[in-house]
Amino acid sequence: MAAVAGNNGEARGKTVPEILALVFGAVYLLVGIIGFFVTGFDNFAGNAQHEMLVGLFMINPLHNIAHILVGVVGLLLARTLAGARTYGWLLAGLYAVLFVYGLAAVGKDWDFLNINAADNVLHILTALVGLVIALLPVRSAVEAGRTR
Repeated sequence: MAAVAGNNGEARGKTVPEILALVFGAVYLLVGIIGFFVTGFDNFAGNAQHEMLVGLFMINPLHNIAHILVGVVGLLLARTLAGARTYGWLLAGLYAVLFVYGLAAVGKDWDFLNINAADNVLHILTALVGLVIALLPVRSAVEAGRTR
C-alpha cells in the first residue's frame, strides 16, 4: 500500500532528498573507512606521501576522518526531510569552501588535507548535490480516498 499523508499511523515513504542524503552519507562513510586501509594512521595531516584512493583522489588520515564525519552526519540527518535538507545545506557550504581551499592549496606544503585536482572536482560536484538535496521540490502526498 502506498504511503499517505495524515496522522493515521501509517509510515510514509522516503523523499528523494532523504534518499540522496542517506546514499551520500553512506558513500562518504565508506570512503573514509576504506581510506584508512590506504593511508594507515601515520603522517596524520601530511601531504608528502601522495597516497591515492582509487588512483585519483589524494588522501591522508585527516581527510579520511573528515569523510567519516560527513558520512555519519548524513546518515543521522537522512531520517527526516528537514534533516536531509539541513545536510544538503551543510554539504553545499562545506564543499564549496573546500573547493575554494583546494584551488589555493593544491601542491602547497601547507595543504593539511592533501587535496589534488580530482578532489576539487569531487568537492564542487558534492556542493552541487548538496544544493539539490536542500532545494529539490517534494510533492506532498495526497490522502487516500480524497477526491476533487
